[in-house]
Amino acid sequence: MKYEKLAKDILALVGGKENVNSVFHCVTRLRFKLKDESKAKTEEIKNLDGVVTVMKSGGQYQVVIGNHVPDVYAAVLEVGGLSGVSESASNSDEKVGLGAKFIDMISGVFTPILGVLAATGMLKGFAALILALHWVEATSGTYNLLNIAGDGLFTFLPIFLGYTAMKKFGGTPFIGMAIAAALVHPGLTALSAGKPLYTLFKGTLFQSDIHITFLGIPVILMSYASSVIPIVLAAFFAVKVEKGFKKIVPDVVKAFLVPFLTIMVMVPLTFLVIGPIATWAGSLLGAATIWIYQLSPIAAGLILGGFWQVFVMFGLHWGLVPIAMNNITTMHYDPVLATVTFVSFAQTGAVLGVLLKTKNKKLKSLSIPAFISGIFGVTEPAIYGITLPLKKPFIMSCIAGGIGGGIIGAFGSKLWMFGGMGIFAIPSFIKPGAGLDMAFWGAMIAIVVSFVLGFIFTYLFGFKDTVSKEETKVEVIKQDGPVAVVSPIKGEIVPLSEVKDEVFSSEAMGKGVAINPSEGKVFSPVNGEVTLMFKTKHAIGLTSEDGAQILIHVGMDTVELEGKYFTAHVNQGDIVKAGDLLVEFDVEAIKAAGYQVVTPIVVTNTPDYQEVKVLQAGKVDKNEELLVLV
Repeated sequence: MKYEKLAKDILALVGGKENVNSVFHCVTRLRFKLKDESKAKTEEIKNLDGVVTVMKSGGQYQVVIGNHVPDVYAAVLEVGGLSGVSESASNSDEKVGLGAKFIDMISGVFTPILGVLAATGMLKGFAALILALHWVEATSGTYNLLNIAGDGLFTFLPIFLGYTAMKKFGGTPFIGMAIAAALVHPGLTALSAGKPLYTLFKGTLFQSDIHITFLGIPVILMSYASSVIPIVLAAFFAVKVEKGFKKIVPDVVKAFLVPFLTIMVMVPLTFLVIGPIATWAGSLLGAATIWIYQLSPIAAGLILGGFWQVFVMFGLHWGLVPIAMNNITTMHYDPVLATVTFVSFAQTGAVLGVLLKTKNKKLKSLSIPAFISGIFGVTEPAIYGITLPLKKPFIMSCIAGGIGGGIIGAFGSKLWMFGGMGIFAIPSFIKPGAGLDMAFWGAMIAIVVSFVLGFIFTYLFGFKDTVSKEETKVEVIKQDGPVAVVSPIKGEIVPLSEVKDEVFSSEAMGKGVAINPSEGKVFSPVNGEVTLMFKTKHAIGLTSEDGAQILIHVGMDTVELEGKYFTAHVNQGDIVKAGDLLVEFDVEAIKAAGYQVVTPIVVTNTPDYQEVKVLQAGKVDKNEELLVLV
């Protein structure tokens, strides 16, 4: 297995398979529900080859992999023996907020079918495209078969959601499918034909014709094809009913009697109560979102487009998915997700800006696959690998995405079906039977503007280019002649033997000298690389171009200050020249805290030299020759 080692490493670092309640995946992420997140070694997971980053959101521990996530997921299941793990949220004792629970529930229900939902949406969009381009007629078998292939899943969506929702809530998936199949049974059409028996709620928004009754109770027959909310609610209550029957039904007949009783209770209950209430609620929700959107479509586009990538990072975008699906079900279109569908092109444009501007070979190599993924709507590699670490390119892409979303709002562009991402989402903006109208072309303009602005903003203002450590790493060439080391500090020379620390005074760390500083600045004494920067910033290690290894230790026991009164101007791995400012420190504050500021400067690879000569006595200024290594 190509990803066996990565899978083993991830499982080990999340606390072992015994710490995993469930695991599934979306387009780019492994989504774990862990029993104890504190056992997961996040930084070590981030450093694994093949892992982009780690996110924690909605009660999930998300390991971002990128395009290969299905293969890594399969490897995780294989090496961990996790194929039978339940994805039930009830298996976790973790206490999370209502918002996090909602996001987790939505992602758990919809994530398993997103791939096939996008695929069938693309098929339906392709059928709409060839019809709009007049390549086929609406009556042709080619168009109708393609349209049916794309529309089949959406028409019978409740059956698919019945499976995933029951599994998510901890019930038997096939019971959920059976309930959903009843909701979309073709025989319902005949039941609602003819003259109604009577009408309920006449003259109100909920007016309903009654054609049949169940045990004398009126049944409000509605169309549940393509619906979302009714089956999710029905599955939620079905799990409760199923668990109740499991407690009282004898084991010998449990296998068939529990499903029998659960379906017998839940199908009528869904038709009588859950279905109508959920359908009315869905209609009101759709009307409410459209009303809010229509207050200012441009403002809605600017806000959603600008913040969409932030929502994606924290998993908050799942909150809009059921709203969009509900809108398409109840109104046959959705303007909400339409405003953010092409934000990926702003991110992709930003990556292109980085790719063309940077001279960092590693960054270039990362940018190419991130750019390609972005074209197809998968932006996690771009976000976590390129733009977010550089900070400004991510901000630039958010600005460009907001402008693109505003353009879509201005043109009133809408999603008419769920389709793919990136360029594959384009046919989703074609209104069936309407052809390529201005709303469609407005979406195309948004793509171009988002991409171009993302590129321009990033290239001009987005980031300060740096060369990677690997490209600039100092090539150490050991010289046979003397090596000069200049003073890194201005102050008074103190012989190393007089330093009140036996480690330094005994020359156990190496030979050198100490300086009692008159100002709180440390400069580089050589041309070379910062090979050590303590997190407390009190000690700096350097390796010169000619192989000298220098340690500068500011004060005695100053590690106890934990970085207080110190400011670092370089990082470990940086390349520096003699005289570059490395660290600043507050001399008086350190003294007032009870610490000495005498600073040893020692050659830690002293055995590589015959002699370490001190060239100064008394006062010394920065950049004056201090030591010579022979």
